[in-house]
Amino acid sequence: MRSLFERTSSNWVRYSEYEWKEAEDGTLYLTPAEKAQPSIYDPLSEYQNIVLDAINIGRMKGGKKSDKEIQKAIQQFALKYGLLGLMTALPTTPNFMDYEAVYLPKNHFIREESMSTMDYLNLFFPFDKPDVVKRGVESMWTVHNDHVMLALAMTMSDKPTAVNMSFQREYAERYEWMQQQFEDIAFTYLTAMLYYEDYDYLTSDQKRLMQEGMEAFGGIAPTYTIRLLDKPTIVWDFHSLMLGVQMMFSFMLTDQDKPLRVCRHCSEIFVASRPSAIFCSPQCKNKYNVYKSRAKDKKE
Repeated sequence: MRSLFERTSSNWVRYSEYEWKEAEDGTLYLTPAEKAQPSIYDPLSEYQNIVLDAINIGRMKGGKKSDKEIQKAIQQFALKYGLLGLMTALPTTPNFMDYEAVYLPKNHFIREESMSTMDYLNLFFPFDKPDVVKRGVESMWTVHNDHVMLALAMTMSDKPTAVNMSFQREYAERYEWMQQQFEDIAFTYLTAMLYYEDYDYLTSDQKRLMQEGMEAFGGIAPTYTIRLLDKPTIVWDFHSLMLGVQMMFSFMLTDQDKPLRVCRHCSEIFVASRPSAIFCSPQCKNKYNVYKSRAKDKKE
């Protein structure tokens, strides 16, 4: 896996502070704080941590964690990696500003197959609206009175307009939608793990159901270019961080040399240094052995 990303690059935006805000209809959103400052980083340089954090957040609800605990974990995820970019992850294309409407494949959140561009933007700009003029396939987006946001928009001008807009401070994502995305990642991992661990005990129908569930995972494929930097480098074009997480997770899930494992002691997901590893750290291995030893002594 490591060699796969050694000659790759990408970029995404994260802010120095995020906050939860409630809209007038009671919907809870995560958005950059008013004075938060943006920075650009390469998600592929942190791909293991991003995927592990995403899976562990997705498992929290099943572990009976409260909404408050899950919200805190999602907020920390955004602080480290940025928002998921759901606005450009859901439509059939991230270039939806170039069309008369936004077209949507089947998803967890929006039942309509298409909707007006302005109605769609309102789902992700519930507090402060972007200055957008839309007439048919033509659109114009303007940034006013914020030199930092203007500089960011100019820096990311090679991105589709909608992707660039999702990096602005006014952009927000719904808590329920973010939580669902993390749960999907965790469910996919646990499905794969149980499929192979319990293979001999599963019925044909159970196997087929798990296979079909796995086939449903994924999204619009990312594109890439090759640039001659200090060395030939694949530059991935992620139009959403969620798409990047899905791709990185897919490669990690299928890595046979350093597979994803659930620690036998603490139950956290970790990247195994070898296929036979069952503990995430020497500390967990020691604690597990002490526990087993005490349990054995009690029986005797």
